[in-house]
Amino acid sequence: MKITTIGIDLAKNVFQIHGVDQRGKVIVRKRLRRQQVLTHFAQHPPCLVGMEACGGAHFWARKLQAQGHTVRLMAPQFVKPYVKANKTDAADAEAICEAVTRPSMRFVPIKNADQQAILSLHRARQDFVRARTAQANQIRGLLAEYGITLAQGISHVANRLPEIIEDADQKVHQLAKSKANQQTTLQSSATKAG
Repeated sequence: MKITTIGIDLAKNVFQIHGVDQRGKVIVRKRLRRQQVLTHFAQHPPCLVGMEACGGAHFWARKLQAQGHTVRLMAPQFVKPYVKANKTDAADAEAICEAVTRPSMRFVPIKNADQQAILSLHRARQDFVRARTAQANQIRGLLAEYGITLAQGISHVANRLPEIIEDADQKVHQLAKSKANQQTTLQSSATKAG
């Protein structure tokens, strides 16, 4: 019997595959270590391979497409209704195998390496901006404890904080001043990076 559809549950080290023929009869259920995946799929004639769109899925999709397989990625929430038993790797692989054959299923486009690199840069920058905003809010909260209020926004903190730290008349405790000074240094370096 020829395998026409394979569902693969991706993991860090051990992957679970579930393969069926054109009538839906189970041909293969197997656990594969990461280093066995490409050799295993190289032995199969081209078939439809389904995966959840999760960490590493785009990499594996490109590798399997290079071997001639048709790869479809699906959002995990669309696969979940097809899980028939308790959540195990084998049950997930079976659900993926079934979900990928549904005509109404929505698929995620496979990203190439350049698209993934750009997305990684955007995520890293977004994390820097989030950390910078949290830092500014923490400084504003600290100063509010001493009765000093700053308007919202990074620029207000960056512009006013040096004068507040230098102002000897302000009743900001010396320890708090050193903490705020450290945070200003971190914030200005994050602003330059962003």
